[in-house]
Amino acid sequence: MARAGLCSRREAERWIDEGRVSVNGKVLTTPAFEVTPNDKVVVDGKTLPGAEPPRLWRYYKPKGLVTTHKDPQGRPTVFAELPPELPRVISVGRLDFNSEGLLLLTNSGPLARHMELPSTGWLRRYRARANGRVSQADLDQLKDGIEIEGVRYGPVEATLDSVQGANAWLTIGLREGKNREVRRILAHLGLTVNRLIRISYGPFQLLDLKPGNVDSVKRRVLAEQLGPKLAAELGLDGPGEEERARRTARAAKRGQSS
Repeated sequence: MARAGLCSRREAERWIDEGRVSVNGKVLTTPAFEVTPNDKVVVDGKTLPGAEPPRLWRYYKPKGLVTTHKDPQGRPTVFAELPPELPRVISVGRLDFNSEGLLLLTNSGPLARHMELPSTGWLRRYRARANGRVSQADLDQLKDGIEIEGVRYGPVEATLDSVQGANAWLTIGLREGKNREVRRILAHLGLTVNRLIRISYGPFQLLDLKPGNVDSVKRRVLAEQLGPKLAAELGLDGPGEEERARRTARAAKRGQSS
């Protein structure tokens, strides 16, 4: 149900508890039920549509949005601000309320979980404007990681790009993405971050996206970055929508000329 874009996994469990889902004419009473491709699943009297293939979007998250579907404090959320034509999506990791920049969105839970894993080894790169003084030598000390208040942070790539008055612009690269990691590491160096922009996540870059804009990653590009094994597991090894459209157009053209 989640893969078909109807709801989240948690909502699917609630719908099953409410008796809204049946399999082969029998009301489902537990989510612990294995469904095969030959089973007929009906939700609220309608046949469950086929699962959507995994897709990925680049989104420029503006500052002042929470990366969640609902916020207990009533703050505006990323998902309430997304364009209405987007299907139901989840985020690959998060950006905090005061951070901005690249946030990857997907309709696939397995894809999101894979991309979030530190073992994937993808570098998250940020541009940070921070108040205070720091030298490149100070930043170079982060390359082997650092422990702050009992929390161990992995290796950090940090470059001092420029100094403008009391502020410095830095480029920060890390592979773990712990909560508020950049801010805490720079605070440990005596810096106060007043702007933080994520400019890339692995091979995917912010580029010229404007705040609030969304851009779809081509299926071919996504499959190439994931590698053939994972792409096949996620069903990305077949032709995408664009390629199918081209094939259909070529077939129609041949039919007209024959």
